[in-house]
Amino acid sequence: MPRADGEGCLVVAVRLPVRIVALVLVLPVRMAWDALVVAGRFLRDTVLRPVGRALAWLGRALFVWPLVGLWRYVVVPVAKGVGWLGNVLLVVPAVWVYRWVLTPVGRALAWCCAGVGAVLTALGRGLYAGLAWLGKVLLVVPAVWVYRWVLTPVGRALAWCCAGVGAVLTALGRGLYAGLAWLARYLVVVPAGWLYAWVLTPIGHLLAWCGRGLARCGRGVLWCLGKAVTGIGAVLYWTLRILLVLPALAVWRWVLAPVGRALAVVGRELLDALGHAWRIAGHLSRAVGRALAVLFRWTVAEPARWVYRSVLTPVGHAVRDTVLRPLADAARAAGRVGRQALRSARLSVRQARADLRRTLFGEPERPPSVDRREPSGAKARTLGSSTTALTKD
Repeated sequence: MPRADGEGCLVVAVRLPVRIVALVLVLPVRMAWDALVVAGRFLRDTVLRPVGRALAWLGRALFVWPLVGLWRYVVVPVAKGVGWLGNVLLVVPAVWVYRWVLTPVGRALAWCCAGVGAVLTALGRGLYAGLAWLGKVLLVVPAVWVYRWVLTPVGRALAWCCAGVGAVLTALGRGLYAGLAWLARYLVVVPAGWLYAWVLTPIGHLLAWCGRGLARCGRGVLWCLGKAVTGIGAVLYWTLRILLVLPALAVWRWVLAPVGRALAVVGRELLDALGHAWRIAGHLSRAVGRALAVLFRWTVAEPARWVYRSVLTPVGHAVRDTVLRPLADAARAAGRVGRQALRSARLSVRQARADLRRTLFGEPERPPSVDRREPSGAKARTLGSSTTALTKD
């Protein structure tokens, strides 16, 4: 009676021993793998991550903070000072020279050039008018007279002579063309038509009849060759089928296919057994790990926790209250005093720079005050007054 799940006795006989052997082989590997994972996580959390943070802080302390301080307190002030010095020594004198020297000189040169250009334009217009009148008198009027009273009559006479010569040549060409056409018809066209009708046409019909006979013979030869090739192909086909195809098909059907099915069953069961053993080994490894974790907690973690809470915490609070907090207050007071000193020095430098600018360039021009249309706060519209911002003078 077949099984309900479609599995044979071979599958059931192979499955249990394979799973037992796979569990025995996989369990140590899984426990070693879980131990390596736990050790790696512990190493990452307790060693690698703190070391990485310490190296990051050390890198910031050795490279980033010195570079930031150098940029903020050395490079930027020096660059601002160089920029201010360049503005005072280069930009301001250049602007003054451009505004009060180059601009007036350029405007004067432009005015002079405009006057010279106007004079030259007037002289050029007068010279152009004189040359145009002189050319008209010396060239255009004589040329018009020669064209009207000399060239025109001569051209008309030449045109009449050419027309007569062209008529004579046309008549001669027509007669010569008619004679040549008659000669070509009776010397070339008529003999060629007779040759085509009574010589070439019979020869062509004879050649066509011979070609059709040769074509019928060729078709017969091709049919015989086709039958011969078909018979040879059939013989070769049955020979190859009996000697190669049928033995190969029998080997595939009765040898290779059953062996492949058996190997597939064994391989599938082996893979399923390995997966099942890996999962069971995982549960066993997790149980062993939890037992070791409980043992570590009650033998190491809880005593260390009690020592930290009952001994180290009171000592740390006492050190914080008696040593660290006064030191922090003193450091904050020193920092506050330093910031006040820096603020005073910055104000002194700013005042000295303003005095130097005032000494070199004088007081800056203040914009004139503009009378605003809006009323002030004291004269604005109120609920108890009839005077409004729209009716005031």
